[in-house]
Amino acid sequence: MSETLQTAAPSEAGENPLLRPWQTPFETPPFSEIQPEHFLPAFEQAFADHAAEIAAITHDPSVPDFANTITALERSGKLLAKVSAVFYDLVSAHSNPAILEIDNEVSLRMARHWNPIMMNAVLFGRIALLHDNRATLKLTGEQMRLLERTYTNFHRAGAGLDEVAKKRRAEINERLAQLGTAFSHHLLGDEQDWFMELGEADRDGLPEAFIAAAKAAAEERGMAGKAIVTLSRSSVEPFLKSSARRDLREKVFKAFTARGDNGNANDNNATIVEILALREEAAKIMGFPTYAAYRLEDSMAKTPEAVRSLLERVWKPARERVLADRDALQGLIAEEGGNFALAPWDWRYYAEKLRQRRADFDDAAIKPYLVLDHMIEAAFDCATRLFGITFSERKDIPVWHPDVRVWEVKDAAGKHKALFYGDYFARPSKRSGAWMTSLRDQQKLDVDVAPLIINVCNFAKGADGQPSLLSPDDARTLFHEFGHGLHGMLSNVTYPSLSGTSVFTDFVELPSQLYEHWQEQPQVLRQFARHYQTGEPLPDDLLQRFLAARKFNQGFATVEFVSSALVDLEFHTQPAAAGRDVAAFEKAELEKIGMPAEIALRHRPTQFGHIFSGDHYASAYYSYMWSEVMDADAFGAFEEAGDIFDPAVAKRLHDDIYSSGGSRDPEDAYVAFRGREPEADALLRRRGLLEATPAA
Repeated sequence: MSETLQTAAPSEAGENPLLRPWQTPFETPPFSEIQPEHFLPAFEQAFADHAAEIAAITHDPSVPDFANTITALERSGKLLAKVSAVFYDLVSAHSNPAILEIDNEVSLRMARHWNPIMMNAVLFGRIALLHDNRATLKLTGEQMRLLERTYTNFHRAGAGLDEVAKKRRAEINERLAQLGTAFSHHLLGDEQDWFMELGEADRDGLPEAFIAAAKAAAEERGMAGKAIVTLSRSSVEPFLKSSARRDLREKVFKAFTARGDNGNANDNNATIVEILALREEAAKIMGFPTYAAYRLEDSMAKTPEAVRSLLERVWKPARERVLADRDALQGLIAEEGGNFALAPWDWRYYAEKLRQRRADFDDAAIKPYLVLDHMIEAAFDCATRLFGITFSERKDIPVWHPDVRVWEVKDAAGKHKALFYGDYFARPSKRSGAWMTSLRDQQKLDVDVAPLIINVCNFAKGADGQPSLLSPDDARTLFHEFGHGLHGMLSNVTYPSLSGTSVFTDFVELPSQLYEHWQEQPQVLRQFARHYQTGEPLPDDLLQRFLAARKFNQGFATVEFVSSALVDLEFHTQPAAAGRDVAAFEKAELEKIGMPAEIALRHRPTQFGHIFSGDHYASAYYSYMWSEVMDADAFGAFEEAGDIFDPAVAKRLHDDIYSSGGSRDPEDAYVAFRGREPEADALLRRRGLLEATPAA
């Protein structure tokens, strides 16, 4: 495909659903009408429209003011935002070869479109003039925040560089866009290419719910009547926990951790090396010694040193806990007569056995009570009790796949607030993981615009008409993504650039991780955890055992995460040349921190889409833990009030965190909600890492 997008002829443009007003409920995308061939002409028109709007702002002869510069920028690019939202939803959630080929071209053109805008010296001059005189402009708090963020974004994009540096920075941006797209396509390719069929003899230890999901996964791939393990995390992790076949656990584990590292057309090693070199060069052009220093300047953490300090504080007690657990797991192997050393593909299996012994609990016991539909109800009910919003399913909203469901969200007065799309099941056309995104963001610059919010997950579908059953981790993921969704749905700002989740990366996980707390509350589980066959509520003794077991294996979970965050940080603080051999770099860093050999990184570099499919979490994977310090502390406000739905605390949570988007400094927002800064020990307490290490 050529590098030049093809412009639609006038007759084509009139028929292109992306280029005409949508006559659908709430003006939602008419997915059934949108075909891959519609995207290139639509992007071409969107780029042209946006470029014309930017030129008009840049060359406005009037003296720069907030309205003709900042507000005008906020009004620009509506068609580009509209087309992009639909396109990238399909790229991630329901791709096909045609969409992925278009993605290769669009990613490059997107960089070529934005580079001259964000590096426009004349436009930046208008913004800088306003920024310099901001104290005299009589701006509202939200307007002041928008001006500061606009100035910062242009400055960090290189608008103040000389022409030679701008040219090189633009070239780097274009190449990084291509590489990030290639990385994600490679990862998807490896995930689509691999599966392992489960014959009758291969099913020892696997619960019925897993077999049902494995059959559904096979049916999804056109293999009706068979059962398969795929490389979706929601397939791999329960298999590793339950399968009594050590040889098959090893096979699945090695395939999962080798994604992007197989020496085939999908290999990501060379992609990583080039990404790191270009990021380092870009940071130095901007006057920073490393990419991490550049990236973290515009975050809550501010510096790599602050990030490392937090991660190391958590690493030490987590590693100590893991070493004690390792010895206990090796003891179990010896008890069973095993004469092998505990390996990474054994950890989850024997950890489940140890949990059954210590807490008399295993995931398989509670899974029949965690029905997907009931957990969706629970997430909705908690939002209703906290924020007064209600949810009613709509069958008349177009969707991109038959599995997608849509709910209308209304406020306490019954007024339309948002639409919420839920896309919950794994399929080959969807990338792995779970995420929240939007088809349209909330704003009220000219008229009230209600958001269209999406949650995408990769849960295993039930087979033969059976409901989808979630593990505790799956249920937590559902609440996590719904917390992000609430951040988008409850947004109440004027300007689109400050809407919803448009906040610092190390703050954006606060609303999502905080919402996880409600999923594991006894009163929520008693109401919504009901057996998928009998409808019986979760027995109280099983509930108590589940609650007691929550902190079990937290050493493992913490080590798995923190090691990935530390490797991410090292990739972006050390010279790029140090990472030319990606596997050797990974090995050396894990040896340096004393990574137990029995545990693998949660994300090995070649599959670490958070940091290499784009730059959103690059040198910022720590953000989940930075936010967890706040979320563990924030839920304490409800506990101190004696009511997890306390109206006064919920109102502060709504006003200061969920509805304010990026309209205020995140530290100020948190202090406004909590009355003080967060206490870091709340995280260690939540994970059970301040307690004495349990005896084997």
